[in-house]
Amino acid sequence: MRYLRLLLVGCGWMLTMGTAQAQGKISGVVQDSATHEPLAFASVFLANTTLGVTTTEQGRFEFAKVPAGTYDVVGSYVGYSLSKKSVTMTAAPQQVTLELASTGNQLGEVVVKPEPNKPDELRQFTTLFLGGTSFSEQCYISNPDQVRIFLDEETGELTARAKEFLQIDNEALGYRLKYYGLEFGYDKADGTMSYYGEPVFEEMTPRDERQQQQWAANRATAYRGSFMHFLRSVYNDRLEAEGFLAQQIRMAPNPHFRRIENKRRALQRRPAGNLTRAEKDSLARWQSVTPTLATLYPAPRPIDSLRRVSLNGEHTFLRFTGELQVAYFGEAPDARYTRRMLPLGATRKPYPAKRQVSRLRLEDGEAEIQANGSLMNPLEVVNGEYWGFERIGEFLPVDYVLPAASAKP
Repeated sequence: MRYLRLLLVGCGWMLTMGTAQAQGKISGVVQDSATHEPLAFASVFLANTTLGVTTTEQGRFEFAKVPAGTYDVVGSYVGYSLSKKSVTMTAAPQQVTLELASTGNQLGEVVVKPEPNKPDELRQFTTLFLGGTSFSEQCYISNPDQVRIFLDEETGELTARAKEFLQIDNEALGYRLKYYGLEFGYDKADGTMSYYGEPVFEEMTPRDERQQQQWAANRATAYRGSFMHFLRSVYNDRLEAEGFLAQQIRMAPNPHFRRIENKRRALQRRPAGNLTRAEKDSLARWQSVTPTLATLYPAPRPIDSLRRVSLNGEHTFLRFTGELQVAYFGEAPDARYTRRMLPLGATRKPYPAKRQVSRLRLEDGEAEIQANGSLMNPLEVVNGEYWGFERIGEFLPVDYVLPAASAKP
């Protein structure tokens, strides 16, 4: 099972979708942490949204109309480290001071320029990070020199980080994504991947009305069946109405795994030339034996077994045991998805043939969900299968709202 941990932002962003919301103002100043001098023309944004501004010559900024919620306000300036503060909007205007620490070298300090990335390693990172979907094929990194890639030759582990931000132009969705503070990791041994940072989205300018309409259609396609769509559906108790099926998977130890693993290790210690054909066949067959066994329960899980709402109604949590299999109906998987779609089990009424099937695991029993389809702590959730296949090519800002005309009837 291949899993993907998407660590997008460290703080959630709250917004009740589809209802009128009070709006407030966030204003403040960006300054040098040592001298307290204002930093003119610094970038300030609300992480994981399309909301961003530039400071004035006095280092001041303002977001005039911000819906109620909790945000990471992030400041960025060339030659300085990122600075961020979490802000929860109330009826009163919010004031924020962002103090950025200089990263400039001291007088006389020797600056060592890093070696350029190896082309093969850059290609591997780009493929893993952008993904292999049809939309991913229309994404490109416009400043690849900003990323530093490190490959551990012994373990095959690939890590990468951006000096300032990595810029991705998504020609399929019409977004320019600036990924500040990127931390990327890929473990070849178990196939897991994670990336974390402070992203901000910018709307690209379309060539004409036709391209604008195509971007709108592609964004709707990227949203439908996405992890964000699923979380919003759980939050609002609309799983079935939105086209989702959630099924329980029970994980149990495989009683045969230890015995087979001991035999496999014993054979691997012998020279390959001394193995018989039968022993080689056994080694190949044992590769598929896993330490745990998964049992699928076909019945749809009731919402109370997936969601916990606090007594005061102010907090909603994704909660389940074992693992969760989630199917989204009505939309076929991307043509580039080559893995076999997981079965849904026997049922009297056949399920629609068009579907996307994903897997979900909680690290600590539950994870708090925000109304916009984000998690307060992304570290608490790991997803796999189809959601693990969708990456930057389908990445949408959390202030995206599906147009009514594109929603399911």
